[in-house]
Amino acid sequence: MSAPERGLYGSDPRLLSPLAARLAERGVLKWVIAITAALGAILEVIDTSIVNVAMPDIQSNLGATLAEAGWISTGYACANVVMIPLTAWLSDRFGRKQYLLFSLIGFTAASVLCGLSTSLNMLIVSRVLQGLCGGGLLAKAQSILFETFTRQEQPAAQAIFGIGVIAGPAFGPVMGGYLTDMLGWRWIFFINLPVGILAVMMTIAFLPRDLKESLKAGRVDWLGIALLTVGLGCFQTFLEEGQQADWFSSGFIIAMAAGALLGLIFFVWRELTTTHPAVDLRVLRHRSLAAGSTYSLVLGMGLYGVMFAVPVFVQDYLHFTATQSGLLLMPGAFASACMMIAMSKITDRFDARLLIAIGALTMVMAATFLSRINPDTSTGTLFWPLVLRGAGTVMMFLPLSLATLGNLPLAERSAASGFYSLARQMGSSIGIAVITTALAQRESVHRAVLVEKITRFQPMAVDRLQQFGALFSRATADPVAARQQALSLVDRTVNGQALLLSFSDVFLYVAIAFVLTLPLLLLLGKGGDRSAAAAAH
Repeated sequence: MSAPERGLYGSDPRLLSPLAARLAERGVLKWVIAITAALGAILEVIDTSIVNVAMPDIQSNLGATLAEAGWISTGYACANVVMIPLTAWLSDRFGRKQYLLFSLIGFTAASVLCGLSTSLNMLIVSRVLQGLCGGGLLAKAQSILFETFTRQEQPAAQAIFGIGVIAGPAFGPVMGGYLTDMLGWRWIFFINLPVGILAVMMTIAFLPRDLKESLKAGRVDWLGIALLTVGLGCFQTFLEEGQQADWFSSGFIIAMAAGALLGLIFFVWRELTTTHPAVDLRVLRHRSLAAGSTYSLVLGMGLYGVMFAVPVFVQDYLHFTATQSGLLLMPGAFASACMMIAMSKITDRFDARLLIAIGALTMVMAATFLSRINPDTSTGTLFWPLVLRGAGTVMMFLPLSLATLGNLPLAERSAASGFYSLARQMGSSIGIAVITTALAQRESVHRAVLVEKITRFQPMAVDRLQQFGALFSRATADPVAARQQALSLVDRTVNGQALLLSFSDVFLYVAIAFVLTLPLLLLLGKGGDRSAAAAAH
């Protein structure tokens, strides 16, 4: 076997299929494995966002209210975050290949069940199953890459993985909007079938078998798993449903907060005191993992929070369709893909902390530009800020992954990848919850301020009201009706301006968050071997 194929996968010809062995001899097996792992990650990432654009159609088709339909996303998210920390234990117990194969088959089958759902309850249950199976795809894919490639090859391997993770949230809404408009909402789930089948076939053909002696068959930490399920499940529900239920004014949300706090406290105690933990919390002793996971929360907020806020803004204020709002994000997605390729070639030449700082400042610049939105904002105005956001995210994502996980012992990378992926996923949920709450609160504040200035003692307000009244008087002979229509138009104008100002505030908050978390970079390692730049190709 050729030298480049040394590593976990491809190191023992006896564990390879005949086809995989031939690819290993040509020195390309590990790159095929990278594509195989990335396919599963792309499926999971896209399905996180693709459902949102189809929600109105699902509601009308299944006769559900907005609050009821919200559990389609909440159920998936809760199941997803519960499984991410368990991926290391599950793969150690059942084998990396077997666990990945099971996850892919389960995710694909659950996707078909989602598309065939005839009731809201059936769709929610199918989404929970989809989340349980998909939870391990993202973390498992990244750990496979770290276990397969040498440090010199990590930038290129992580670039393949990162293109899907970063571009997925942009392509998801576009694909979801198009499929919903052209074929119906069920096809946003059926589209997973061919990709899932391809990923399953590639996993069977190219990933090596696990040695039986490498499997760990110790006792199952059922109590730890139960506490993890309660803690993370309640916390995710708290984040997903908090704004809609008006946070702590709701007894349900208070119960979820208490369940999350107690569940996670007892989970940490359990995992640190048992001899066979379901989640090895001891890997957090590595400073780079602790700091990198914390910073990954911010990255998740920036990546998914802005991706959530921009489509909401253009649909609510500029009245874009779901497909149009998705297309607006495409240039940023292409910028991410191009930057990912470029970063794979230069990451080893520079200190990872420097690259992350440059990426963070690029994100600050993008968010600052977005905070300057005004009534004249258009697609052209948003183009460059979104391109900057796409490029800046990649400049943070790739070096952060390498600085966080690249120097850890091989045996601990699977568990570490789970924590790192969980932090990014929770950052996404926290970011969306914070942005949703901030939008509602800031809109109320701005509306109150604007309304105070609309009085009969303000000449401009009186003049505008008279203009509207004269306009509507041409369509009706009733002066009272014309005045009511004029007042209604003023009210809509005030609401629109308050909404615009609230989005401006939110984008500014994102910029401030990136600036305040820059000191965390001092806790990270350099993350790379500068002498290996040529191998990144």
